[in-house]
Amino acid sequence: MSTRVVSARNAGYQKFEVLKTNRNKRHRYGEFIVEGVRNINEAVKNNWRINSFIYSYEQELSEWAKDMLCDIKTEANYELSGNLMSELSGKDESSELMAVINMRSNAENEKEPSANPIFALFDRPSNKGNLGTLLRSCDAFGVEKLIITGHAVDIYEPDVISASMGSFFRAPFIRLSDNAAIDKYITDLKQKYPQMRIVGTTSHMETDIYKVDMTGPVLFLIGNETDGLNWRLKEISDVMATIPMDKLSSASSFNVSCAATVMFYEANRQRSA
Repeated sequence: MSTRVVSARNAGYQKFEVLKTNRNKRHRYGEFIVEGVRNINEAVKNNWRINSFIYSYEQELSEWAKDMLCDIKTEANYELSGNLMSELSGKDESSELMAVINMRSNAENEKEPSANPIFALFDRPSNKGNLGTLLRSCDAFGVEKLIITGHAVDIYEPDVISASMGSFFRAPFIRLSDNAAIDKYITDLKQKYPQMRIVGTTSHMETDIYKVDMTGPVLFLIGNETDGLNWRLKEISDVMATIPMDKLSSASSFNVSCAATVMFYEANRQRSA
């Protein structure tokens, strides 16, 4: 492992910038940048491959950061000036340590589900905070796979990872971009779990969520923040479920990540009962 000093906005520093800001180049490199103690700890704990650490040669590192540099084998580490470290960081007070982490393919994120799993499909998410919060809820309520479909926000965006509060590295996810891949994946799930219930979600008055039996395998279909579920996903749903709201409420719907959290909770409540 080598250590390289970066004191100017050279090609090495520019690569770090595009990993944070440029979706296409991020995926071309197959890497993304993470900062924050919790996120880096969770990446290590869940065996994500860390290619490099970035830190400032002008700042005294904490014992935690020194242990990371000592214990984790990387390809190369980079020492930046304090100014460059502050520019690269997405925080008001720059992190002492950042990590360049290898992306995972769908195959690498596939894990053998349990006998009675909960799955979720998020249709074309367009908001970074919503996707990160949804990952956090998947982690909290034992959702065993999050399927992200269509032209969606990049799950490796720093804001998505930050909003997940570390759950990004624990909640398994896969990305399916075209309808044929989505159809095949759902068909394969149905073959493996013949009793699986596909529960579409809607803000319109349909079946109250607590009336839907979710004690067996279940796949939640969660719609885009603006457009809701597309018609193809509505057609394959066994039931369209709604979270009942106060009739006097001025709110017409829930935030999508809040709604999904309620759905996941209800599935867990039914199973624990």
